[in-house]
Amino acid sequence: MQRKAKWLAAAGAIGIIGVAGCATMQSGPQEMTFFVTSVNPGKGGDLGGLEGADKHCQSLAQAAGAGHRTWRAYLSTQAATLAGKDFVNARDRIGPGPWQNLKGELIARNVDELHSPASGLNKQTALDEKGQMVNGRTEKPNKHDILTGSRPDGTAFPGKPFTDMTCGNWTKGSDDGAAMTGHHDRVGPSDASWAVSWNSAHPTLGCSMEKIRPTGGDGLFYCFAVK
Repeated sequence: MQRKAKWLAAAGAIGIIGVAGCATMQSGPQEMTFFVTSVNPGKGGDLGGLEGADKHCQSLAQAAGAGHRTWRAYLSTQAATLAGKDFVNARDRIGPGPWQNLKGELIARNVDELHSPASGLNKQTALDEKGQMVNGRTEKPNKHDILTGSRPDGTAFPGKPFTDMTCGNWTKGSDDGAAMTGHHDRVGPSDASWAVSWNSAHPTLGCSMEKIRPTGGDGLFYCFAVK
C-alpha cells in the first residue's frame, strides 16, 4: 500500500508539473505572434489599404526580430454598396491562433476566444512589437484608440450608404470620414460594453492624425501572426 501511495504521489507531481509547463509559453521576438503597432505609418487613416497595413505590421515585426512569420493587420473593410459582397472581416484575416505577446502572455487561443469575454487582450498584455506598454486613457498622450474598422464580433460594417467606419477602406488621411476604434486598455468613460471593448468602442472624428488624436488615439492598430 505504501509503495502504491508513493507511486500515485509521484504521478500526481509529474502531472502538476506537466500542466504548469503547458500553461507557460515561451517569450521573445521569435515566439511573438501579436502586437500593437508602436507607430502609425504616417498618414493617419490612410494605411495604404489592407496591403499597406499588412506591410507595416511585417516591417515592424522584421525590425523586432519576428519577420519570419506572416503578419496581418486586424482591420475590416466595407463593401462599396449596402448589398455588396466586397468586404473583409478583420477576424477572417488573422489566422487560427493561438496568439501571444513578446513576453509570452496569452492573448487568445483562437478567433472565438479572442472575441469573447475570455479574451486576454488588455492594457498589460497589448504590448507593442518592442514589448512596451501602450499609453492608456489615464496617461498622456492617450493612445488607447486602436484602429479596427470592426464590429464587436470582428466583422465589417455595412457598405454605402452606411457611415464610413474604415477611413475609405484605409485609403483616406483627410479630416473627413471616420474609423471605428477599440480601447486596448479596456477602459472608457463608463463600464458599458462598448466603452471597454478592445475592438469596437467608438469612431474617430476624422481620418487625419489631427482628427484621430482628440478622442485618444495615435493611429495605431493590432497585428497578428497568421502562422
